[in-house]
This record gives sequence, structure tokens and C-alpha cells, in this order.
Amino acid sequence: MFETTDELLRQIRLGEDSALELKSLDYKGSRISGPHRDSMADELAAMANTTSGIVVLGVDDKSGSIVGIPEDKLDAVETWIREICNDLITPALICRIRKIPIIADEGIERVIMRVDVPKSLYVHRSPGGYFHRIGSSKREMAPDFLARLFQQRSQTRIIRFDEQAVPIAPRDCLEKGLWERFKTPLSPSDDEEFLLKLRLLVQDEDGKICPSVSGLLMASEQPHEFITNAFIQAVAYRGTERNAAYQLDARDIAGPLDTQITGAYQFVEKNMKVYAVKEPARRDIPQYAMQAVFEALVNAVAHRDYSMQGSKVRLHMFSDRLELFSPGTIANTMTIESLPLRQVARNELLTSLLARCSTPFENLPGNCEFLMDKRGEGVPIILSESEKLSGRLPKYRLIDDSELMLTLFAARPP
Repeated sequence: MFETTDELLRQIRLGEDSALELKSLDYKGSRISGPHRDSMADELAAMANTTSGIVVLGVDDKSGSIVGIPEDKLDAVETWIREICNDLITPALICRIRKIPIIADEGIERVIMRVDVPKSLYVHRSPGGYFHRIGSSKREMAPDFLARLFQQRSQTRIIRFDEQAVPIAPRDCLEKGLWERFKTPLSPSDDEEFLLKLRLLVQDEDGKICPSVSGLLMASEQPHEFITNAFIQAVAYRGTERNAAYQLDARDIAGPLDTQITGAYQFVEKNMKVYAVKEPARRDIPQYAMQAVFEALVNAVAHRDYSMQGSKVRLHMFSDRLELFSPGTIANTMTIESLPLRQVARNELLTSLLARCSTPFENLPGNCEFLMDKRGEGVPIILSESEKLSGRLPKYRLIDDSELMLTLFAARPP
């Protein structure tokens, strides 16, 4: 939409509409004093609830004249917008922000800021409530309209969310070195055709080709820039309490999903204890069965609900246990009791891609060749290997029907 500067300027001259909002800014010292943060949040959320659109900062909305943004205020304005999207809109809104130099009518170069707002997969609430956009203005949604929108958006998320388009992400954020590993001798030689067939690239509702959720998660270096909280938060504590005062190690593990799995596995290896016994030869006893840890990490990133923007996979280690939290309830009709017996994939494209990624661990018990198998053996391995080492059966638990928690118990010192 308005990809060239000339197209954008032509639209600015025509004025605001459903897909274009113009705003001039007021300043008080180093702060942005106008428009009000709440009002700006309402405008952004209304656009995301309605259609893909653009907010242009530094343009008078009544006259359409380019007033620009002072260069020494550009960073402050960008921070202002990002904080509004993250702090005042629920769920958080991810926008693409660009600074664009423009030659104004008087021949002076001024800088405007372009904020691309994608049509969202979610219904966003802002400080004033739930808004949508009608023409060039926002309107609060009537209860029946809001109910229908929630239903439509929830259905969109249920149907293969991992194949949905992410319009805010540029195509070139998919790294060739990451997606080429999925090529086979039968793959199309044309790169774009291959990426479209594998659904790492997809068309959005406007016909624009952009990365899919799976494309970002498997073939971009920093997927969390576009899919909020698509990383693993790992923390190791001294003792048995979740207390920052007893924190030994902490790391946010980002990158493609296979990199996250590797990083989290190494975090556990680094922070767990290994006991040594003589019988008569020395034998090492690790705190956790690493095959069980590996399978648990793979399941956590492969089956989590990526539509839940406010949640992340959390790995917490204690002296007596390891806790792994994965966002989302159990897929379809599965229950805690049926987990070892059934196999259901929430993210079918993601699991198929992980099944084509070689495991990076040479000494992993069980001789796993790929990160994922298609036999549904992950949960049985987690249960049996962990119980064999610690003498206690791991526990799965649903928290508020929005998060699956797995507890692996540590082996006791000999």
C-alpha cells in the first residue's frame, strides 16, 4: 500500500480515509505533548481492527501540509509510538515504523514518520474501549458487531495460524541460509515459487506476498521482532523458590525455533548438577534425563499457541525440579490423561519443518536424527526417561486453560 513516496504524497493530498490517518505532533521539551497517548492508541487499534492502513506523523490532518518532525525529536517520536503500541493496546500491536525524508512545497526537506498498521488477527482494546474505523474516523463498536468480530478473528486463528500472513514483516527478513535447508531435489528451482509452495511466503488479503508465521519462526534470525514473545525465557534458581534474589542464571533464547531448542538444551546442561559415583568405575548421574528435556523443549516450541502474543515459553530450573511452561491449552479434544496416547499437532506446518531439521546433538540418547519425529513418541519418552532417572513421574498441568506446565523432577544425590 502506497509503496513509493510519490504514491504516499498523492494520497496525503487527497486526505484521510479508511486506510490513511494524518497527525501533526506537539512537543513540550523532549516530550510529545500532543496528540494524547490514549487518543493515539485508540486510532491505531481502530485501524488494526478494521483494515491494513497507514498513520503518517508530521502532516497536518486538516490542510494536508507537510510540517515534518524535527530531526532531534525522531527517536523520541519512535519510542512514543512503540510504547503506545506495547503498553496501551491489548494485545500489543506490532507496527512497521519508517522515517521518510520529503521535499515540502516550499522546497525544504522535512522528515515524516510512516507507521504501517496491519489488519490484525486479533481484536484490540485501547484505553477508550473497542474501536473500528469508518471512513476517516474511528467509532466505538456496538456489542453485536464486536461479538461477530471476536468470532471471525478467533476462527481465523484456529485455522492453521502457523500459515497465516504477517503483513508487517518484509519478505527479505527470510534468510536464504535458513530456508534452503528445506529444499529437496524435487523442489522448484525458482526461490519465490519454492517459498510459496512451502508456505514460508503467503499472500495476505490484499494480495501482497509476505512471510507466514512459520516462515518467520523457522527462516528469520529474529522472529520475535514480528511475533511478540516468540522466544524462550530461561531462568535458573538456587533452591526451590521462584525468587530473583536466588537467581543463578537467566537468558532470553531467541532466533529460529531450532536455535531456541539448542540454546535451551545447552542452558539446562550448563546449570544442572552432575553427580559422580564409583561402582567400581566412575559413573556420572545427571540431574535430568537429557532425552526427556530435549523432547519437552521440542514439544513446547512446536505445539505452543503463537496467537497468544502476551505469552512466551518459560523454562525455570530449581534445585529439585525443572518447570516448562508452554502458552495455550491442549489442542483439540486431547486431555492431560490422553497426552501419552494421542498425537495432535496445533501447528502442522511447523511440525513438518522441524521434522526436517537435523538434531545438533551428537551424544543425545535415543539416536534422534531429526528434531521431531512423526510417531508421537515424545510424551512417552519424557515420562519414561525422566521417571527412570528420578524415580518420580513427570507431571503435566493446565493453568487457567491458557498454559500447559510440565514438571520434571531432579534426580536425588546418591
